[in-house]
This record gives sequence, C-alpha cells and structure tokens, in this order.
Amino acid sequence: MFVKAVILAGGLGTRLRPLTNDTPKPMLPIAEKPILEHLINWTKKSGVKSIVLCVSYLRESIEEYFEDGEKFGVKIEYAVSNKPLATAGQLKTAEQFIENDFVCMYGDSIFNFSLRNMIKQHLVKKSFITMSLNEYKTNLPYGVIETSKNGRVKNWNEKPEIKANVNMGCYIMNSRIFKLIPKNKPYGMDDVIKKAMKQKEIVNSFITKKGFTDIGNKESYKKACDEYEKKLGKI
Repeated sequence: MFVKAVILAGGLGTRLRPLTNDTPKPMLPIAEKPILEHLINWTKKSGVKSIVLCVSYLRESIEEYFEDGEKFGVKIEYAVSNKPLATAGQLKTAEQFIENDFVCMYGDSIFNFSLRNMIKQHLVKKSFITMSLNEYKTNLPYGVIETSKNGRVKNWNEKPEIKANVNMGCYIMNSRIFKLIPKNKPYGMDDVIKKAMKQKEIVNSFITKKGFTDIGNKESYKKACDEYEKKLGKI
C-alpha cells in the first residue's frame, strides 16, 4: 500500500518574480491558501497522509507554516537541499524517507483528478513508474499546408486543432527509482524516466481529461487565482 507522497517544493520560481522574491512559489496563495496546502489536502483526500516535502529556497516559511503537519491532518517530514537540484535531483533528497512505492508530485500545480484510481492502476499493472497525463487541445495560429514529396500542395488546413497528452507532474514510482538518480547533482525528471525506459522498466500512463492547474508564470498564476475566486463566488 502507498504510505507516502513526496512533494517537490524547492524551486526558485524565477518566472514569478517579484512575487517569489520573499515567498517560495509553493507558498503563493490561491483562494487564501498556499498552493502547497491545496496539494496536501488533495493528497490527504486520496488516503495518503504521510508526506515528505523536498524544500530548499526560502524553506523556513514552508516549515513554519506546516510544521509536522498535525494541524492539517497529515504527517510531514522535510528533505532539505542547499542548492537547486532540478526535479529528480531534488527527489533524490527524499530517499532516506522512502521504503515502498510512493506518489511524487511537483509543488507548483493543483490537481483535480482521482489519485486513488491512478494508484489502483499502478498496482494492477505492476508498473515501475506511472505518469499522469492530460488530454490537451490547442489550435495552431497558422494555416498548416500538407505537401507531397515533390513539393506539390495537397491540402490547406487553416488553424487546425491539435491534441497531445501532456505531462502533469504527478507520478507513482517504485522506490528503486532512487538508484537511477545521481546524488547532489541537478537532474531532470525527464532524464530519469528516459533512463528507466532504456533499462526496460515498465513506465505506464494514467490519462485524464480533468487534469490540473499549472502555476508556471505570472499569467497562469493570475488565471488560477481568478478561477478559484469564481468557484468561491467572489467574482
């Protein structure tokens, strides 16, 4: 059974400056609660009540707010790094706290899909890694022209809709993942997952239309705040 979730909450949040000059990105408020609190509540509702927060930049404000997690109905432990390590590098700092398969998520998104169902699927398929993917649709701003090999124009498709499954930044992982991550070195999650696939480990996907709210820059943060205010009937 899954007993722990690891939340990566140590990023610098450079694209959100000056908002993140004195506040770590996961502590930016949405509907009067830090992003991280939304994540912890979502995780708890899914039955996962033991959480490791990987912290670094301005970590004191996170530790002072959440403490040991008791007032939020969870148990919180802290994995600390003193320098930026990218996503997988930061995950490596939590190794000492993890024994079994675990949930891992980025600390700058809010999710609204069923983590319980994702966990069930991971167990049934006996996956090494399960990635959460969102069915994303967008329209290209240009006319797309199809041509034959000799350059003859065959078709003109004006501003077509394209679909793709995009990574949401929530994973379920086997604890052996730590063996694939170098210690105390910046290392991306894409690097470690590609390494796992190269070693023929089972990497599966959990695809959902419900998806997530990504807080990557000032525009997406404002949009997220507006959406939550609307939900609460304040707009």
